[in-house]
Amino acid sequence: MQERSIQTVEEAIALVERSSLTHIKLGLSDIDGVIRGKYMRKDKFISSLRHGFAFCDVVMGWDSNDELYDNATFTGWHTAYPDAAARIDPRSCRRLPLERNAQGEDMLFFIAELDGPAAGVCPRRLLHRMIDRAADHGFDAHAALEYEFFMFDETPDSVREKQYRNLKNWTPGNFGYSVLRSTVHADFYEELMDLCERMDIPIESLHTETGPGVLEAALAVDRIGQAADKAFLFKTFTKALAEQQGLMATFMAKWSHHCSGQSGHIHLSLTDRKTGANVFHDPKAEHTMSAAQRHFAAGLQRYMPDFMAMYAQTINSYTRLVPGYWAPLEASLGIENRTTALRVIPGGPKAQRIEVRIGSADANPYIALAAALGSGLLGIEQKLEPVFTSGNAYTQTFPDDIRFPQTLWDAAQRLRRSQAARALFGDVFVDHMAATREWEERKFREYVTDWELQRYFEII
Repeated sequence: MQERSIQTVEEAIALVERSSLTHIKLGLSDIDGVIRGKYMRKDKFISSLRHGFAFCDVVMGWDSNDELYDNATFTGWHTAYPDAAARIDPRSCRRLPLERNAQGEDMLFFIAELDGPAAGVCPRRLLHRMIDRAADHGFDAHAALEYEFFMFDETPDSVREKQYRNLKNWTPGNFGYSVLRSTVHADFYEELMDLCERMDIPIESLHTETGPGVLEAALAVDRIGQAADKAFLFKTFTKALAEQQGLMATFMAKWSHHCSGQSGHIHLSLTDRKTGANVFHDPKAEHTMSAAQRHFAAGLQRYMPDFMAMYAQTINSYTRLVPGYWAPLEASLGIENRTTALRVIPGGPKAQRIEVRIGSADANPYIALAAALGSGLLGIEQKLEPVFTSGNAYTQTFPDDIRFPQTLWDAAQRLRRSQAARALFGDVFVDHMAATREWEERKFREYVTDWELQRYFEII
């Protein structure tokens, strides 16, 4: 893939100039992980590569439904929604096979990010600040994300006509790891795997999960910045491919109380920047777990409750975080334990890592990865020691200080009060993130749910 070898602005310009495309596509992440973007005419795009461009900062001033926040200080009516400085990352260049011009050339796609003062609230810049912090310690961080998502035999029009009720799942029944299902529907599987290969978002494994029409994709490991980009793109273009075929995919944390939730698990490791060695691996230590991994795990454990609004970012996220749904309710930590929030995975020098199992599929990958990497680095800096759990964590009692907030509102308050969050991520980001989560909770409280109607309409 020639596009993925591009490292500099001039290399990107040369590719664009050779292209038969008249316009180039770009996108950046809003606070919810939605790709906000546009086409740029070739000459404008080349100028933007060299000098940056302007992007209306309303993309950080509204929610996923384009409703304007009334409680944010970064931008709003009080600032009149000015343009923010933005820049294009030439190294993010890739082809988009879902779009092709009349000459048969696939669209070029680039990832952009906010610059200047707006960098303080930009999710991609947030993660790269944590990457720089790791580099200051002599570490490179690596990550891989796993996504569960449900598929439906529906369209954007049909789900609205049905008011999101009585939706038809792509396939019926449970059928976890089903070779039958993947064979019958091989066309879609193959198109998704091919799309991701061509976009440099390689899927390490893809299979049915237990539930009607649910799939799980494990994205291949990469340096954490590239892993975040790939996860960011994977979610949107999986949905785009599905809709082109008359289907729909959802990455909601939990789309129905009759089905299990949808996770977005994170695998993390650190390597030495000079030698490339996995600093989590110590062949002489118990569970081959180095002191660095022990401290990193302790940081994740200590700060996960404070940073919960960065892992579980929507109202819907908290429908997973209830007893009995394969989602821990506290920052429990175990060795090869899938009932704990944090799972240490012993292995050889390449495999030793830690899995953050609390995240849901709806999380913005830049923000969730920033929370995980930042808290782990704090653990190393502070030489924190973890508390391990064995056996079934779901049946055990844990101290209050590692229990998670139970609602998005409570999580936002915990983040807002966290001095660790402010030291790591900056006041501008923490205040904006907390305000947007408070807004989300307020919007939810305006609505009457089906549960309330069924519960109270007649009897009360």
